[in-house]
Amino acid sequence: MKKQDLIFILCVVAFFLPFFVSDEVFNFYVGYNKAHGMVTSFIKFAILATLGEVIGLRLKSGVYYQKGFGILPRAIVWGFLGLSIKLAFVIFATGTPIFLAYLGLDGATEVMKGAFSTDKLLVAFAISACMNLIYAPVMMTLHKITDTHIIDNGGTLSGFLKPIQFSNIFQKLDWGVQWNFVFKKTIPFFWIPAHTFTFLLPPDYQVLFAAVLGIVLGVLLAIASLKSAK
Repeated sequence: MKKQDLIFILCVVAFFLPFFVSDEVFNFYVGYNKAHGMVTSFIKFAILATLGEVIGLRLKSGVYYQKGFGILPRAIVWGFLGLSIKLAFVIFATGTPIFLAYLGLDGATEVMKGAFSTDKLLVAFAISACMNLIYAPVMMTLHKITDTHIIDNGGTLSGFLKPIQFSNIFQKLDWGVQWNFVFKKTIPFFWIPAHTFTFLLPPDYQVLFAAVLGIVLGVLLAIASLKSAK
């Protein structure tokens, strides 16, 4: 472990420690999250998912920051993606049990409000599968497009605010890696199981845990980037 790694770990611990050692800070978070779920989703993903990308950069290049990486633009993108993720959580957590009831699984909505059971696990799996098969590929592709846009414009905020050349970037994406690794491997083998567990948690903790998983996403994106570079 290098000195920069130790400093980075200490900074991360110092930032999150108050939420674990102070009831006042934690209760403030819980209360604010209930009252302003979309705002906290923006903040949580802007911080945690960007943190994951920084860790991914460390794995890929050996440093936590380099010119042109664009931490602020990435945080802004992740904040807005966090809003869409919160939206997806509400839509799929509400709609999937209703669809399961339509298929004949009576009580699918009610079972998610009760204690852990096999039925609750199956419904949580169905919610996760629907969300990750329908929403996740679109979100992941949009993120890759914005990521490319940030890099192409030097990682600056002014460059980020330029119009995104969606058509040009879309054609240049490495669809071999996007399909064979990001979609075909991470979605069924990581994201669906991880979000199955997420939907078993109380609603107040679901988006927080999803944002924590954003740290893992940064690592996976770094691996995908390395595969594209080969």
